[in-house]
This record gives sequence, structure tokens and C-alpha cells, in this order.
Amino acid sequence: MTAIDERDAIIAALWKFIAQRPGLEYANYGDVSSYRSEMRGITKDRHHAEELLRAVERRSIDAPALKLALTGSFSGRLSWDGERLSYCAGQYFPTEYRRAVCAVLSSALWDYWRDDNKPASEDESWGDNIRRVAKRELSLSVARRWFN
Repeated sequence: MTAIDERDAIIAALWKFIAQRPGLEYANYGDVSSYRSEMRGITKDRHHAEELLRAVERRSIDAPALKLALTGSFSGRLSWDGERLSYCAGQYFPTEYRRAVCAVLSSALWDYWRDDNKPASEDESWGDNIRRVAKRELSLSVARRWFN
């Protein structure tokens, strides 16, 4: 598999992983209000993961950079074995699997922007510069949550 094919395979696997149903069990919640609150958070994580994945797709982030982000983000619990993604849940799979994707993708974007953008002035740190780029390139909600 070439690097381009592997990049496409990783991205396709991430799309599929994000799209899967969370599998919440209503019986684990005391009432409908807490269940729906949990679902809102999970849905928000899905929207963030989709936006970050679209941002990665539009950039020249290659397979080695994605694999590096997979091993270094979210304690390495989301991994790629060369053919498929696997995820080792920390506490509760339904509430964290999309957050793992967000952490991986924000790490890949952080590294990409670090290598691609220099700070505007000597007073600006690399991190401040990357956060500024993230706010320009992504929605404010995603930039604030995943790049602060």
C-alpha cells in the first residue's frame, strides 16, 4: 500500500469510526433528561470530529503524520494496524470514541500548522500562532475546544 493509499484508508476508516452509533444504554441513566444531555454531548463531539477530519482532508497531511498523531494522542488508545482502526476504551466508549478522533486530528493539524506557519512576530509564541491559525481556519467552537 502506498503512502497516499494508506492516507486515504486511514481517513476512510476515521469517517466510518465517527459515523458509528454510540450505543448508549438508556438503562444506565436515571431519567430521560440525563440521557438526552449525554446524547447532545456525543453529537457535538461528532460535529467537531467531522469538521476536523474535513480540515485534515483538505491539507497535505500524509499517512506517517496521521500515524504519529494516532500513537501520540489520547494515550494512543485509537490505533491503526495498517488495515483498520482499533480503539481501547478508557472508561465509557460512547462518550469518548469521537473525542479520541478529535484529539488525534487536532494533533495532526497542530503539527502541520507548526511546520507550515511561523509566528507573526518575536513576541508571539509558536502555540499562540497555531491557535490563531486554528481560529482562522476552523469554527470558533472547535478552535477553542481542541487548540487551547
